[in-house]
Amino acid sequence: MSEEVSSKVSRRFFIQKAGIAGASAVSTPIVGLAPVQALAATAGAAVTFIPEGAQPVRLKINSKEYNLKLEPRVTLLDCLRENIGLTGTKKGCDHGQCGACTVHVNGQRINSCLSLAMMHEGDEITTIEGLGSPEKLHPMQQSFVKHDGFQCGYCTPGQIMSAVALLKEPCGKADSDVREAMSGNICRCGAYKNICTAIQDVRGNLKEAKV
Repeated sequence: MSEEVSSKVSRRFFIQKAGIAGASAVSTPIVGLAPVQALAATAGAAVTFIPEGAQPVRLKINSKEYNLKLEPRVTLLDCLRENIGLTGTKKGCDHGQCGACTVHVNGQRINSCLSLAMMHEGDEITTIEGLGSPEKLHPMQQSFVKHDGFQCGYCTPGQIMSAVALLKEPCGKADSDVREAMSGNICRCGAYKNICTAIQDVRGNLKEAKV
């Protein structure tokens, strides 16, 4: 094959693969990969890349330790979803405004989209996957099912993680106190009444239904 033909084929191949990469990037984010590495990954290359500038970090997530190499700017949210494969933690606004990405760090709830993964070496991280299992649900998970505390379900993991953390936080007995404590978690479906009922049931503050 002549140099001219080879050059044309190479350009055509690159354009085709770049198009695949561009389309895939809309639905499947690749975290921490350089552009050329991302292109190869979306083209189906069976190669493992270490992101440029990656640093070693050991994270303890749901009582299991993970030895990782992460680009320092990777958020805890993206690390959980893209590097560990724990997709129960949802990416909503990615700006700390909706609460869908709520996890526990050392027993306290945080928005994982606002925290860098590298900051949490040595911390105890708990996600929705570590809270309960289908065979043995956490009482809060059971209560959400019992009281239908969800509709589309996208915000539910974050709602439940916040609700469990609330059990250990100062919070009054009234429904209004619960709504205030849960105000950082947005439900676009508007299932707030049932969410509050589920939480109050676990807290033992559920009011008797009026006949």
